[in-house]
This record gives sequence, structure tokens and C-alpha cells, in this order.
Amino acid sequence: MAVLSGIEPKEVFKYFEELCAIPHGSGNTKAISDYCVSFAKEHSLRYIQDPTNNVIIFKNGSEGYERSQPVMLQGHLDMVCEKTADCDIDFEKDGLRLRLENGIISADGTTLGGDDGIAVAMGLALLASKDIPHPPLEVIFTVDEETGMYGAAGIDCTPLKSRTMLNLDSENEGVLLVSCAGGVTAKCTLPISRKTVAGRILTLKVGGLTGGHSGVEIHKGRANANRLMGRLLNELAKAVDFSLVSINGGLKDNAIPRECRAKIVVDAKNVETVKAVGEKYHAIFAAEYRVGDPGLSLSVEDGGGGIFAAAADADSKKRMIAALVNLPGGIQRMSSDIPGLVQTSLNMGILQTHADKMTMSFAVRSSVGTEKDELVSRLANLMEILGGKVECDGAYPAWEYKPDSKLRTLMVEVFKELYGREPGVEAIHAGVECGLFAGKLPGLDCVSIGPDMKDIHTPNESMDVASVARTWNYVLEVLKRLR
Repeated sequence: MAVLSGIEPKEVFKYFEELCAIPHGSGNTKAISDYCVSFAKEHSLRYIQDPTNNVIIFKNGSEGYERSQPVMLQGHLDMVCEKTADCDIDFEKDGLRLRLENGIISADGTTLGGDDGIAVAMGLALLASKDIPHPPLEVIFTVDEETGMYGAAGIDCTPLKSRTMLNLDSENEGVLLVSCAGGVTAKCTLPISRKTVAGRILTLKVGGLTGGHSGVEIHKGRANANRLMGRLLNELAKAVDFSLVSINGGLKDNAIPRECRAKIVVDAKNVETVKAVGEKYHAIFAAEYRVGDPGLSLSVEDGGGGIFAAAADADSKKRMIAALVNLPGGIQRMSSDIPGLVQTSLNMGILQTHADKMTMSFAVRSSVGTEKDELVSRLANLMEILGGKVECDGAYPAWEYKPDSKLRTLMVEVFKELYGREPGVEAIHAGVECGLFAGKLPGLDCVSIGPDMKDIHTPNESMDVASVARTWNYVLEVLKRLR
């Protein structure tokens, strides 16, 4: 039996649950793209599916709206795939196990994908409707937004006639997003050399962190597991001689990493010293992050002696630790124009060691293009000194504020009528695809909205049912007024 069958709006949650049954992590969107195409065929709607799996579905205006200017609704098909350590779901082939408790939807042990499955569900419900008043619709579902907005970057906008766009990729009901940061993924690569060593192998683990979205939640004082591990190794090197075998943490560059593990080799006589340093820094980290990360843990596991391991040589270890300690991270500058808005930041989301290199993937964000470029330049300069390099991918532009937005004015009016209060009109320190579409469609008037969601990009992600219903009714009223 469907978990969401008894809640309103029924059509929206019907499609949302069907979408959740289809694996649709970034880079694995063929099945969910084909589902949207099958939907379009079933409802006799014109559609375009491009080679990257982006889908555009067209629908004529309802009675009385046939000659209205077309309106674009947009969301993305892919989700961030994060899960708890004990979760057995295979994101490549398994759907999600949904839960509904006290009006809150979540998934058992995994991210929910409300970001941005709820947008797709709303789009499908509108396209399937027979009695909702609306202008001609151009509903766009892009792919691989979470890993660099590749779908929006590559989509052909030539067939689109709309210059009014509702983006449904926000997570705070009552807030109209009208501007966002631009960003880029910067991958730092540090070559390393290895040697064979013997001794006791120990596993250092930093875990229990909250994590979260590296743009929306970068200001909440949450710890980055990769950076904490760098600090721990740097202090450990002052207390005892050890060899570094590996260090790995984080799964997505746009998610604040919740866990990091390092394997080291030490003489048996130094095991207790390592444990003592671990206990000391557990206390230090716990005190520093007692508010943002009250569940923080740090452990040292003894894997036994007599184990030979290929570890980084002394020079490589020194450079690896120097990179972790000295490469910038977190908030770099707050906005001078908008109080409380992060202007520039970066997040080391993925840290991996390989046979001959260590790689660090950063999500770099700024609402000022020159500051974003300067931050990448800082990474490149430091990596060059350490003997490494930086490669950038997935760059997307900032979405600039439009002073004369007719859509924003209308949406503020409708919100006040429905909610009895003023909405928030804000910029966000995260990437939404509006900037890419604005660059492709001159004159585009765009606002981003969405229902309340919490802890996106983490296994604690949740979505409020009542908020979805209110947001749905808000969207319908806005469309009704766009006659």
C-alpha cells in the first residue's frame, strides 16, 4: 500500500511516491527521465527528451488562457544520495523507503530527494490536471543539478517561448528567492609517493556530524569532518612519528562531510600516545562544536600489529597534512549589501587517497564573480606550492536581482492575500538553475519557491506535508493570475 495515499494534495503526492520508487541519483537519471516521457505520451502532451535526459513537456493553456503568454515551471530530476552506515539500500537500483509520521515525510536511512522531487511531482500534477486554470505551460525537468547543474548548462532553450519562470527548487515556505550565488567545482590533486612500512595500524575516525547543504547551511556552524581530520593529523604529527596510509571523507562536494577516516601505522610503543591525542582533540572539537554538532565523535581503533602497508613517504605525508590544514574552507566573506547573507564560501566535500595521489573536491560559491575567481586562484597557488594542481568543472553564473520583476510583484501580492503577511524576498548562498536559464533567455523574469524541507542532502532530510499543500495552492493561484 502506498505510504502517501491518504494526504493532500493527492495528485502531487501520488507522483512524488512514484518518483521515489525510481533510482534517480545524479548521473543515474535515464529511468526517471523515461518515466517523464511515458507520462507525456500517456497524456498526449508534446515533449522533448535530449541526449542528457533533460525533459521538456508542453501543455496548451486551459479554457480562457489559450492566448496568454506561456509560463515555465522548472525543477531537477536528480537527488543527492546519502545514507546512514547501516542502511542497505543500493541507490543504483533501489527505490526509497518512505515514512510518514505526524505530517512529516522522510525516508528510512537515506536522503528523501524532496530536493527536488517535489518540484517534479507538482509539475506532473499540473500537466495531468483537467480543471486547473493556467496559461500555456513549458515544464522543464533538468538532470545532474546536484553535481554541477550540467543539465541546465547543456539544455537547448531554443524551443522555449516563456519569459516568465517559476523555479520550484527552494526549501523555505514563505520565502521568494530572487537571486543566488554562482559557483564552480574545484578539484585539487596532490601527487604522492609511497613506501612499505610495518607496525600497528590504527584507524582514526571523525563522525557523528550533522552535515548539510554546503551553500544553504554553510553559516550554521557545523563541522567539516575532512578539515577536523586534517587538524587532528597535524597535531598528532607533533606528538608522535606515524606513517599515513589513507584518508577519506565525504561523498558529495556540495554536502558538508559528516565522516572522515584515516589509517596510520605506528610503532607499538606509540599506540597509547595516539589514543591520548585522540581523546584530547575529541574534547577540543566537542567544545568548539557543542552547538552546531552536538553528536560529534572521534575514535581510534587498533587494527593489530605485524601489518605491512604501503604508506605515504615522509614528504608526501607532510604535504598531505599541509593541504588539509592550509587550504581555505567555510565562509570567506559576508555580504555588505544584504545582512546575514553569505557572499563567498567553499566546502571540501570529498577527500580521497589513491595509489599515487590525494584528491580534494571543493564546492566554491560566491554572488560576486570576481571573488569566486580569486578563491579558485588561492587554491591553485597553494596547490602549486605543494606540488599539485587544480581543475575546475561545472561552473554556473550568479543569478542577478531583477529590480523591475512583474512576477515578483504579483507573487508578493498573492502571498499577502493567501497568508495574511508579507513574504520574505531573499537572495541565497546556493546555486539554483535560474541563473543559467536567465543567461540563455534574455529578459527572463524568475522567482524560486518551495515548501518547508529540513536537513536536505543528509539522511535526516524531511518535508512538511501541510507546507507542500499550501505551496501547491500558492502556485495554482499565481498561475491563475497570469492570464
